This record gives sequence, C-alpha cells and structure tokens, in this order.
Amino acid sequence: MISVIFHLKLNEMIPVVNRFLIHKYYNGVTVWPFVLMRHKALKDNLVFMNHEKIHLRQQIELLVLPFYIWYLLEFIVRLFQYKNWDLAYRNISFEREAYANEKDLNYIKKRPFWVFRNYL
Repeated sequence: MISVIFHLKLNEMIPVVNRFLIHKYYNGVTVWPFVLMRHKALKDNLVFMNHEKIHLRQQIELLVLPFYIWYLLEFIVRLFQYKNWDLAYRNISFEREAYANEKDLNYIKKRPFWVFRNYL
C-alpha cells in the first residue's frame, strides 16, 4: 500500500467508499491521498469530487500534516466565534474556498498557490 502512495502524482486521489468511516451528516472526507465517501454514487458526482480535489490541493500546499493542524485550530476558533458546529465548519477558510469554487470544474487548473488565505 505504501508503495502505491509514493507512486501517485501529487494531484491524484484514491477514492474509498465506506459509509461507516464517515459521520452520517457528511458525504466525504479527504485525507491525502484518499477521498473517503459514504456512497458509491459520489464518485460520479463532479461537484463533490471537485470539492474534494480542492482539499487535496490545500493539503499538498501545506505539506499535509500542517493542513490538519490548521484545519482543527481554525475549526475551534470558529466554534467559539459562531457557537454552532455547522456554521463553524462552513466558515473554515479551507471549506469556504472549496464550497465557493466546487461548481467551477476548471478551478484547480487556474487556482493560485495558497489562495485559501483569501477566505480567512
């Protein structure tokens, strides 16, 4: 398995369908290089997959581990700010960028480096 990961191009993803790995209120989670999703049909959903590709790019830009640290810390700050789990989640800069651009299927091709900072 590790050899498979090292041979991937940075922008490639490995889709994994397993409804037990994802909380029932979410459709998917991206943990580079995997895109975990609740339902097989999501693999064909271009908007969903584009949203997750944006997260892959964000994770690569921050060298993966710092992405998760930043994501968690920003979520905690937003949770104190909004006092609402869903509002906190949707206002994380990474999520704001992904939701704002998920319908633009060419976004990844023209996306500037570290542009998520514009969504802080």
